[in-house]
Amino acid sequence: MNYWRKIAAVVCLSIALSINAFGQTNSFAWHKADGLVDADVHSETLLPLLRGIAGQTGWHIFVEPGTSHTASTKFKNLPTGDALKRLLGDLNFALVPKDNGPSELYVFVTTMKNATRQVVAAKPPRHVPNELLVKVKSGTDIKALAKILNAKVTGEIDKYGVYQLQFADANAADAALSQLQNNSDVQAVDYNNYFDPPPTPQSVQAGAGAASPLSLQPSPPSSNGKVVVALIDTSVDVQSLGPDAAQFILPPINVGNGTSSDSSPTHGTAMAGTLLGTIQNIQSTMGNDSTSVQIQPINVYGASGEQTTSWDVLNGLEQAAKAGDPIINMSLGSSGDSPILDQFASQMATEGYTIFAAAGNTPTGDPYYPAADSGVHAVTAFSMPGQLASYANTWPDPTMIALPGTSVFNFNGQPWAVSGTSTSTVEATGVYATYAANGWSQSQIFPAMLKKFPVPAQ
Repeated sequence: MNYWRKIAAVVCLSIALSINAFGQTNSFAWHKADGLVDADVHSETLLPLLRGIAGQTGWHIFVEPGTSHTASTKFKNLPTGDALKRLLGDLNFALVPKDNGPSELYVFVTTMKNATRQVVAAKPPRHVPNELLVKVKSGTDIKALAKILNAKVTGEIDKYGVYQLQFADANAADAALSQLQNNSDVQAVDYNNYFDPPPTPQSVQAGAGAASPLSLQPSPPSSNGKVVVALIDTSVDVQSLGPDAAQFILPPINVGNGTSSDSSPTHGTAMAGTLLGTIQNIQSTMGNDSTSVQIQPINVYGASGEQTTSWDVLNGLEQAAKAGDPIINMSLGSSGDSPILDQFASQMATEGYTIFAAAGNTPTGDPYYPAADSGVHAVTAFSMPGQLASYANTWPDPTMIALPGTSVFNFNGQPWAVSGTSTSTVEATGVYATYAANGWSQSQIFPAMLKKFPVPAQ
């Protein structure tokens, strides 16, 4: 252990970092000239601490799953190895220089080889440069407000008082953001954030796996009413899933412009196939080969299937509300926290909608949105029972659940696979929808799911 700390002590960097924790400013800096470190941190938990170091130093950092630590320390002019010892407390660590790449920092309780979970520095959210989203109080004249800001109203969701504003350029949008934050008629304002592209399904080699043929039959809804899942995603190629699947899928709603013409399955197609497979698996355990669950595809990605925004997702939610779809699946997300999307989802939850969303496929330990929004049920992924998937993101949330992160579905009669927290999310939605269609109430389903699908220790 001393050997690795001696190596760590010779690493010299010149970096300053400032992060906010519990209302205090946490900072630490590596000084290149003399190889000394300054730090002033308060109640900083391990993953955000390591993420900050990774983002600023460029080190590849690995931590032993299940390791926890809270750093509170203040010092100046310590060698790097001693500084890491103060920051990491009783945890073991090894900083290994590499000739042909970034140094690697291993943080562990038992042995270095058990430090297998990579800590990934969070990327700042991206947004449309010249657009803002604004939520205003009832009765506000949005056009008059836009005129004052020299903006155009390019989108409206009147029921929820949410609007899209377009400006001449990014500088004008930035200036307007400050003005709107101090306007008493404005309840929330934010940039129009881009959402991460969904994972791409992969073809399955012969003999590597197969999806069970769909044998579900439609049945009349129970006395509780229709159970419809709004699949807010990319476009769904209904015919490629086969006629047995098509009978459960309603005509699509397109928020984005156009649908994908790619010959391979879209992410939305993979999610629809996975959802139906999940329902079939559960129904078979009940000795029943029929279901009344239907799927309402809502395409928010358009023809490219690669990029969507907060505004398009909000419109997708509005379309689900207009259709009266009680269950909503959002196997998508962004690191950008939109107060407007948060309020929108929270209001829908109070109106009785059930929303599931993906926790993200980059294990930063940071909240991912809209999964972290109030009223939304976050879902992460496990690779096998009791083992969190290596890519799966989590954060402290007592209601988060974990389901399998990989599924195989049939596309034009051939098996394809898709992996990620998007997959585990749609499986959670499938579980909920199946039991709802069998007469279970929300108050019965959620406790059962929390018990059945706990998040594995990290």
